[in-house]
Amino acid sequence: MIIKILGSGCRKCSTLTENTEKALASLGLTAEVVKVTDFAQIAAHGVMSTPALAIDDKVVSVGKVLTAAEVERVLKS
Repeated sequence: MIIKILGSGCRKCSTLTENTEKALASLGLTAEVVKVTDFAQIAAHGVMSTPALAIDDKVVSVGKVLTAAEVERVLKS
């Protein structure tokens, strides 16, 4: 599984990364977490508002910082 954090590298993006890593640990999952800061790559995902979260190239959240519990719910579905 590859999880991408799409954003400029701002504090919100960092918080989303931390929450994603907490959710993975809580669920006992391993995944490659990649930060994507290149705006051309972000736009290629169809994202116009950051931060965004993509799992295996499917965008599952745009424009908000998910909590660790919210990331867990997304990972379970």
